Amino acid sequence: MHSRAWRERWQPPVIEHNKLTPWNWMVSHPENLTLGKCVDIGAFTYIECLEGVRIGNDVEIGSHCAIYTRSTIDNKSGPVQILRGARIGCHTTIMPGVTIGERAVVGAHSFVTRSIPAGAIAWGVPATVQGRRDMDARS
Repeated sequence: MHSRAWRERWQPPVIEHNKLTPWNWMVSHPENLTLGKCVDIGAFTYIECLEGVRIGNDVEIGSHCAIYTRSTIDNKSGPVQILRGARIGCHTTIMPGVTIGERAVVGAHSFVTRSIPAGAIAWGVPATVQGRRDMDARS
């Protein structure tokens, strides 16, 4: 969880198609990205938004992640949603059509092929729900 000072200073980045942001992450088709407030995305993360990606407020995404809305491997496509307060661990890949629920946590190095419910803790290849977060807690 970020400090109050960080949250007060946060501003959305300027995002250009297939160009690194000042924090060294990249978006293709940024016109199809909806970015919430106080989002923290780690360096070298790639977000492919052809079918639409929505990232909610207070989401944290680790470095070296990949988010895809189209897959030529299995010919799937669909929008991706990462809802408010979700946390995505470093080196995680999220595939088309997936929703990560509010305050869900996805462990590092996971391959997410199915939606993760709100408050769930999931990890693995493919990612599966391993537990639940206390939804009343602040962090």
